[in-house]
Amino acid sequence: MFTGIIAAIGRVDAVEPSGGDLRLTIDAGNLDLADVKLGDSIAINGVCLTVVSIAQTMLAFDVSKETLERTSLGQATPGSSVNLEKAMAVGERLGGHIVSGHVDGLGKVALMEASARSVKFRFAVPTSLERYIAEKGSICIDGTSLTVNQVGPGWFEVNIIPHTMQETIISDYQEGSVVNLEVDLIARYLERLLPGNSTDEATPFADYGTL
Repeated sequence: MFTGIIAAIGRVDAVEPSGGDLRLTIDAGNLDLADVKLGDSIAINGVCLTVVSIAQTMLAFDVSKETLERTSLGQATPGSSVNLEKAMAVGERLGGHIVSGHVDGLGKVALMEASARSVKFRFAVPTSLERYIAEKGSICIDGTSLTVNQVGPGWFEVNIIPHTMQETIISDYQEGSVVNLEVDLIARYLERLLPGNSTDEATPFADYGTL
């Protein structure tokens, strides 16, 4: 489990395709690795991955075909910046919200505009995810826990304060940037438990609403 509070920005050092999967090597930069060991979970842009190799600040992860199809990690290139968060330890403060590191679908930056000292972002979302996103609810974007300010057909908006811009990769976003989305965990499971629940699945890049 994670909290959506980004601990450091890393950089992709190498992307090595192998039999339909890939080995992703990340320079973890300032991330504290003192307690990180093989087999630990780390969220890379909101995707929970398992550490398979450690060499000083370099962490390697095997990324499955399923993960490549569901997330933006298949577009990673050497030099790309990524959000990093270690798994939450029992007893730690839950500064953001409960995040599993399991991406539900992909969104796209549709609009960016200044709002006082902050920046307002509008994201297009697949219609299959719309029902999980509520005004003043929580959303995880590339691993960052954020509050939804407004929702509309096929889109939602968030406000990014200067600190979040500085401490995450959101400062790199441009219109058209693709992001990993994880909806509220409770909403996802509540729907499964209700009679007549939908079995629709989020499909990357598919079925975006009208902006």
